[in-house]
Amino acid sequence: MKRYLIIYSGIVQGVGFRWSIKNLANKYKLSGYVKNLSNGNVEVQIQGDNLYSFIKESLEISRFAQIDDYFVKEIVPLENEKTFEVKF
Repeated sequence: MKRYLIIYSGIVQGVGFRWSIKNLANKYKLSGYVKNLSNGNVEVQIQGDNLYSFIKESLEISRFAQIDDYFVKEIVPLENEKTFEVKF
C-alpha cells in the first residue's frame, strides 16, 4: 500500500473541489484527507490502491475547478487509517 501527498494549485478553493476529491476517494476506497491551504492551494494525502487512477481522474473531477499545476510525492503510509476526511 502506498500513500501520496498531492498539492493542487489553480482555482481549487471555493468551487467544491474538496468535496469532489472526497467523493472520488470514496469511489476508490482510499483513506486520507483533503484540506485548503492558506496560499490558495489544496493539499491531499491519499492512501490505498488505484492511486494512479485517482490522480488521473482528480485532474478532471470538478467542472468549476481549474487545476494549473499539481505536485505528487510518495510519503510513509499510516497504519490503521480507514476513512477519508475533509479537514477545515
